Amino acid sequence: MEQNKSLKDIILRPLMTEKVVSGEKLNKYTFLVRQDANKIMLKQAIKEIYGVVPAKINLIAVKPKKVNRRGGEGVKGSKMKKAIVTLKEGQSLNKAK
Repeated sequence: MEQNKSLKDIILRPLMTEKVVSGEKLNKYTFLVRQDANKIMLKQAIKEIYGVVPAKINLIAVKPKKVNRRGGEGVKGSKMKKAIVTLKEGQSLNKAK
């Protein structure tokens, strides 16, 4: 039971930008995921939450932005990880879930 709860917590939220929305026409969906997530865990989470098996998954580590402040350099934001999930032709994710 604990395994299922952690699978649902892997995907933090879907990302909605102009570039992401244009990729949905090509069956590519982008999510913000936990730092410790890997492709196997993400594939199981997509299968459990949305009921489809992804054809391909790409993970991208996004570094925080550096900013200059009065006392020196600082960091704005935190480390993130994005996942681009590609589905087979004819499949789509039900956004209502």
